[in-house]
Amino acid sequence: MNANQARRLVVLGTGGTIAGRATQANDNVGYVAGQVAVSDLVAMVPALAACPLDVEQVAQINSKDMVLGVWQSLAERVAEHLDRPEVAGIVITHGTDTIEETAFLLQTVLRPSKPVVLTCAMRPATALVPDGPQNLSDAVAVALQPDARGVVVVCAGRIHGADDVAKVHPYRTDPFDSGDAGPLGCVEEAQLRMFRPWPQAVPERTHDAPGLQRLLGADALPRVELIFSHANADGEVVRALLAHNPVARRLRGIVVAGTGNGTVHDDLLAALKQAQASGVAVVVASRCGQGRVVPHSGQPLPDSAGLSPVKARLALALQLLGI
Repeated sequence: MNANQARRLVVLGTGGTIAGRATQANDNVGYVAGQVAVSDLVAMVPALAACPLDVEQVAQINSKDMVLGVWQSLAERVAEHLDRPEVAGIVITHGTDTIEETAFLLQTVLRPSKPVVLTCAMRPATALVPDGPQNLSDAVAVALQPDARGVVVVCAGRIHGADDVAKVHPYRTDPFDSGDAGPLGCVEEAQLRMFRPWPQAVPERTHDAPGLQRLLGADALPRVELIFSHANADGEVVRALLAHNPVARRLRGIVVAGTGNGTVHDDLLAALKQAQASGVAVVVASRCGQGRVVPHSGQPLPDSAGLSPVKARLALALQLLGI
């Protein structure tokens, strides 16, 4: 055990498929997520027995049901553990459905100078051949890397950056992709092989404290809706949002997943310009699974700077919070 491995890691549990339980071992889809305690997940990986670990259950949910309150609790616990000098890194067990959004939020808000590694599973803990134990073991290997920093997602032996990772398959055990950028690296028998630099981190601190305080001070995320442009789009959804716009949940932004290079149906574009005129921020992303919106002089709406539609929605909400 080298000097870095002798340092302490923190494992935070939030539920998800990795903590799921089914009634039969051969059932990989009819399970209930968030049933197995994170302490039990750690105990299923004998290789972790020699690593000093603090284990904490922050939440126990299906990640499709992620809400601001869980994000706030998670970000607060991550920040507190990052400030502990003896902690080398943090591992978070999470559901796959919204792991890309949680990773993006934590990276945007905290920009940690230590590694914060989210991991997951596509099969429940009760599966005949669960994938969670190997993913958890790989995540620990990443968190122990001496030069690691920032928020990453580790699954199926690949290390994905928070800005690029996206879930692209609903069933296979390697469901994530990082698009044109590709993964940051891979884990091979607990050894890392890196292809790209780690995510950017805040200098000379463990995390961005002002960003965290803005998140923790929010009663709700600013209301930003996500809509799609498609054939025969008429803009009625946008006009309905503007017509029903209660003061308590005032519409602050719209992200539109445009066709191709961020193109938007003319009828929908007219409604979006109406929204802009009323003070609603509008951003366009591409609904394509790969690539990004390439800016050009004739572009009628500001683009998402390469972010996917779901991350662009979250980025705009955080921007409206001042983060």
